[in-house]
Amino acid sequence: MSRAAPKDIDEYIAAFPPEVRKILERIRATVHGAAPAAREKISYGMPAFALSRVLVYFAAFKKHIGFFPPVKGDARLQRAVSKYAGEKGNLRFPLDEPIPYELIERIVKLRVKQDLARPR
Repeated sequence: MSRAAPKDIDEYIAAFPPEVRKILERIRATVHGAAPAAREKISYGMPAFALSRVLVYFAAFKKHIGFFPPVKGDARLQRAVSKYAGEKGNLRFPLDEPIPYELIERIVKLRVKQDLARPR
């Protein structure tokens, strides 16, 4: 069963059960708080936030929230997220455990810093 790609993040979130919608909305707010200038968009069928490039993507799955891309460039943060790392380094936050919103905030702030440091 395939569904049409959502037109925006509101539509993406609305497709999930209430308990998952609550998590997705809090992730959205966390990303906005850490990157207030970032634009919302749908990319690859997932919510994404971008400055000059996409900072982060997130998506809900049956048993976890996926958070992309892998964390690079900060050894302390890489160690902090290592328990959530999937096989390709993307993060998986299990839905049956507390979501680490403070880590999400740190990841987004790192991605903003990296984005701003890129040559234009």
